[in-house]
Amino acid sequence: MEAPVDAAPVAAGKWSPSPDASDIVRSIHAMLHPRNIVVVGATDKPGNYAERIWNNLIKYQFEGGLYPVNARRETIWGVPCYRDFASLPDKPDHVLVLVPARSAVQVVREAGAAGARSATIVTSGFSELQDDESQKLAHELREAITESGLAVTGPNCLGNLSAGEKLFTNIDDRIVTMAAGPVAIAGQSGAIVMAIRQALEDRGIGVGYMVTTGNEAGLETPDLMSYFAADPSIRVIVVYLEGVRNTAGFREACKAARAAGKPVIALKLGASEGGRAAAMAHTGALAGSIETFDAIATREGVIRVRGLDELIETTECFVHADAPKGDRLAAVTLSGGKRGLLIDAFHSAGLNFAPLSRNACDKLAEMLGPGSIVGNPLDAGFAAVVDPTVYMQSIRIMIDDPDTDIVIIDAELPKSPHELRERNLHIVNEMAGTASKPVVYISTMSIGFTEFTKSLRRSLPHIAVMQGLDRAVGAIKALIDYTSLRKVVPDIGSSSSAAARATLEKTLKHARGAALDEVASKKLLKAYGIPVSKEEIAQSAADAVRIAGKIGFPVVAKVVSPDILHKSDIGGVVLNLNSPAEVGKAFNDITARVKKLKGKRRLEGILIAQQVKAELELVVGAALDAEMGPVVLFGTGGIDIELMKDVALAGAPLDATEARELIGRTKAGVKLRGYRGKPALHTASAVKALVGLSNLIADAGTRIASIDINPFLINTRTGVAVDALIVLNNAAANDASRHLGR
Repeated sequence: MEAPVDAAPVAAGKWSPSPDASDIVRSIHAMLHPRNIVVVGATDKPGNYAERIWNNLIKYQFEGGLYPVNARRETIWGVPCYRDFASLPDKPDHVLVLVPARSAVQVVREAGAAGARSATIVTSGFSELQDDESQKLAHELREAITESGLAVTGPNCLGNLSAGEKLFTNIDDRIVTMAAGPVAIAGQSGAIVMAIRQALEDRGIGVGYMVTTGNEAGLETPDLMSYFAADPSIRVIVVYLEGVRNTAGFREACKAARAAGKPVIALKLGASEGGRAAAMAHTGALAGSIETFDAIATREGVIRVRGLDELIETTECFVHADAPKGDRLAAVTLSGGKRGLLIDAFHSAGLNFAPLSRNACDKLAEMLGPGSIVGNPLDAGFAAVVDPTVYMQSIRIMIDDPDTDIVIIDAELPKSPHELRERNLHIVNEMAGTASKPVVYISTMSIGFTEFTKSLRRSLPHIAVMQGLDRAVGAIKALIDYTSLRKVVPDIGSSSSAAARATLEKTLKHARGAALDEVASKKLLKAYGIPVSKEEIAQSAADAVRIAGKIGFPVVAKVVSPDILHKSDIGGVVLNLNSPAEVGKAFNDITARVKKLKGKRRLEGILIAQQVKAELELVVGAALDAEMGPVVLFGTGGIDIELMKDVALAGAPLDATEARELIGRTKAGVKLRGYRGKPALHTASAVKALVGLSNLIADAGTRIASIDINPFLINTRTGVAVDALIVLNNAAANDASRHLGR
């Protein structure tokens, strides 16, 4: 009978977190660099997960101790099998939990008590199921993890890879290259994370770590991001996200990665209602809107990709292409048609090919001869066919040109041995190794890699090799954008006054119903520095006429009722009232319409408001996203809001600088600056409104669901909120939402 493998000492020179590193970073390091691994639930039933994981640990020669645990067995897999933690020859370190869900909670508690530092719970049957018993088990598991102090991935996950430790606690039986590469992957779906690892492996990209987090009852993907940001062996972080449970933690992890100069490439589920439902069904993750995720994640430097192919190409680009000094593109092709495709594709991404230097143009003209067109991209087709050295010289001239920042070569790698093409590829790889700019090979179509191609590609470490023109363009655009980001993004806190916050607390304390009425909404907005129109509530037609005379014509009449959220839908708004008679009639007409509505609707009066002459109608809003927290919105408003779909979002709170950046991302922002000879509008009012609104939604915490100012009217002298709706995040609002959803 074989003896169990004894733990080996830590190899000299391996990185370890500094003593002042966070508890999370140190605990994850223990999980990915364990002294031993204990498999609880060891069984030799054919095809079971425990045996497949054990076989991988043996196959890749994990150098620490390996201990199977099963109370019913004395031996298994040719080694001693242990009854429990107490009978082990060594204190447990990393525990693999492969017992039924009801037993997993107790195993976690016992592992912590026995001195283990980490665990991976492969077992499923927790929060991904929606029945009461599974939810109860999930709650008990979270409590056990907290009490034990273990660093835990799972449940409902498929294990991890730590290449430097030859650790592969995964069920995947495909061959893994145990070379500690520059990429780290983490995500909630084991199948997707495994597929990413395999695809990168096929492209010759080494993966140092792969962690499947499952339901994330313990460690969450942002925790892993923080660790990867700290580990100097990792250069690119890849994540698959179904939901972000801790927005603050996610943002901090992104900041850490950004400060370390490590791009975070994210594939995020939830671009559709169906995708969000799938996230909930798969791991119990609550996914918010993808637009909100983008608003917050992009600020923190995250590169969101739309699919797995795009993820692979973007990772390939960041691994093999150094940061460019600028966005001046150059390209060499052998086809006039391909030249046109390159121009179109990069132009659609806002990128263009730069004019070449005079020296480069002269060299190319002399080499290509009379009748050739020297341009960028360069079509060297005919000349290169006649003399193959022309092709290589063209590439050399482009790389050496100081007026280019990225050199693109339109060519794919050969699928089988080809002496000339292989020799040329190695020459270009040597050029790229000494160049001060990225060199990128692009195949305009995805042609796939043969085993020969894979081997050849691994011998070309200094060039990026990309498949599919559209995906390659997106990856290069991401590389350029990431290079221009600030390494540190300042934290922005609420800049509201104590008086504003006091008004907020008083308003919310006395609020009743699903939403604040317009009067209460505007009073709160005004406290936060958001300009509002002159207005007053009337209780009679005569009162309305008096108020209109005080404000000055023209005026608007609007129903005031906490039970009527959309006033226009019931004829509760009358515009362009220019006389006392019109005001009186509008008061009576609106009152009559409300009385005819089904159900009892509280009528608190009719609001008589100043009608502002506007050059532009804007929408300014805020919302509490289920996943990412508070965000603000800006764009073209009024009745065109759905038609134009001209809106942009940003995380809240924000300052004046970020408010201007938000405005600048919209067509409305172009109009504010003055468009086609029209005068510039009062942008300062919009900036003030955005900052105030962002402070309000941030100060409210989780108590306000949304704030809608539509329209926010603006002209050359001022801007004012003329209509506002603040929906509360309370039981009444949730009931109303469910009712409307039926």
